[in-house]
Amino acid sequence: VQLQASGGGLVQAGGSLRLSCAASGSIFSINAMNWYRQAPGKQREFVAHVTSGGSTNYADSVKGRFTISRDSAKNTVYLQMNSLKPEDTAVYYCAADVITLATPLESMDYWGQGTQVTVSS
Repeated sequence: VQLQASGGGLVQAGGSLRLSCAASGSIFSINAMNWYRQAPGKQREFVAHVTSGGSTNYADSVKGRFTISRDSAKNTVYLQMNSLKPEDTAVYYCAADVITLATPLESMDYWGQGTQVTVSS
C-alpha cells in the first residue's frame, strides 16, 4: 500500500491550498484517513480526521479554516486549507488505517511521504 500526497506549495497569508492524498495497492477497505503536520523543530501533530462514514474531527488550531473530505471510490483524502497563517507552515502528512487484501481481518496504519506547505507573511 502506498499513499501519495500532493498539493503543497508556497502561498501568502490568507490564501488557500488543497492537499490530496491517494492510496493505492492491494486495498480491501480504508477506515479512518488523517492529516498530520510537522513544523521545523516541532513534533508531528494531528490536523484532521475523517472516518469511513464521513465523520470529521479537527485540531483546535485549524477548526473553521480547514476542511477534510474523502472520495472513498478513489481511496483519496483531501484537505482544503483556507485563511492560511504563517504558523501553518509545515510538512503535511497523510495517514490511513487500511485493511489489505492480504490481511482482511486486521488493519494497519500507512503513511504518505509528506508535502511541504509554506505560508509567507
